[in-house]
Amino acid sequence: MRVFVTGASGFVGSAIVDELLKNGHEVLALVRSEKSAGQLAATGATPLQGDVNDPAILRRGVAESDAVIHTAFNHDFTQFKASCEADRKVIATLGQALAGSGKPLVVTTGMGLLRYDRPVTEDDVLNAKSDEIPRAATDEAAHAVAAQGVDVYLVRLPPSVHGAGDHGFVPMIIGITREKGESAYMGDGSNQWPAVHRHDAAVLYRLIVEQRPALKVLHAVAEQGIPFREIARAIGTGLGLPVVSKTGDAAAAHFTWFQHFAAIGCVASNAKTREVLGWHPTAPGLLEDIATAGYLSAS
Repeated sequence: MRVFVTGASGFVGSAIVDELLKNGHEVLALVRSEKSAGQLAATGATPLQGDVNDPAILRRGVAESDAVIHTAFNHDFTQFKASCEADRKVIATLGQALAGSGKPLVVTTGMGLLRYDRPVTEDDVLNAKSDEIPRAATDEAAHAVAAQGVDVYLVRLPPSVHGAGDHGFVPMIIGITREKGESAYMGDGSNQWPAVHRHDAAVLYRLIVEQRPALKVLHAVAEQGIPFREIARAIGTGLGLPVVSKTGDAAAAHFTWFQHFAAIGCVASNAKTREVLGWHPTAPGLLEDIATAGYLSAS
């Protein structure tokens, strides 16, 4: 099939493009720059240069494809609320273009939004609204499109989607650690982060568009929960810096704007996802990647 992928040059999107191509699919890859267009063309994908916020470009991508995978998102946290609302509009536009076509839409959302005193499952729903948690706008938009009859899937990504070339949360923690001269966790560090290698996540996206399962919310989780203190320890050991606990004002001073994310605790089950799709993660785990995938190389 021909799959339209937004965010095709991104960390997750590029892995999805590679996974689709190596399994015999065609890819229409939405990219913003000529450089990215050239890089995607070299892989065998067909680049579509434009802005994800341009409705005309989105409608064209839908019209020229058999399925849509939406991974594009602006991760500038200084304008997080605006980015989430922009994502709502993108999903609504994709939904309008897909209405009545029978083509599937795979939407990417976050897993750290759901907090329970037990592992989060695919059946759990996000109870908070976007006026409380801005990222909920993505889920709200996906549900609205599904209510219009579009075949929509929500893929929940964990706080760490890791691998060589990662620019996400773990590199941010490493940057803070280098700046502060110590690797920290909050309290006893028992809050847990689920994680997945980007290549394992890419396989999941492919399986969804191929199989179109009855399960509509899927968990791209390979490791269901890694204590944050273990992440801090792996970073501290790799950099040769002390590993310490921080609480209260000391934690706020160390992590600054990242404190909210450092405190995330979300153990997540992948049982239904694995059972329904036959998805079996095989790539290295997060702690191994921190040690071997270039995360600790001097920048």
